[in-house]
Amino acid sequence: MLLKLILLFTVIPVVELALLLEVNKHIGFNYTILIVIVTGVVGSYLARSQGRGILNNIKFAMSQGEMPGDELINGLCVIVGGAFLITPGLITDFAGFILVIPHTRMLLKLYIRNKMKDMINRGSFVVRYKD
Repeated sequence: MLLKLILLFTVIPVVELALLLEVNKHIGFNYTILIVIVTGVVGSYLARSQGRGILNNIKFAMSQGEMPGDELINGLCVIVGGAFLITPGLITDFAGFILVIPHTRMLLKLYIRNKMKDMINRGSFVVRYKD
């Protein structure tokens, strides 16, 4: 696990930098910086608006006595997507938009739900709660 994290935090930034330098060659420095700034601003706006809607849905479900499982997964996706979107880079921006936009998030949400079910069935995922 540690090796995967080290690779993640070293390889991704290097690839992002190489991609930004390549984009810089083709469209110029100013436009490259503009792309990074615009995706950050638009992404943070989307994450904030999606986050508010998700929080409202969670509150409503809980007021009805329901467990907001899908909305919790949505919230996790939006938080991670928002973090990706404020990180400079084109790959992280792409991943962030996939996580923040509701229609593209649906496929990932299905994958996460199925993965969690498999982990629960295997006994490697335990949910504890207190009354």
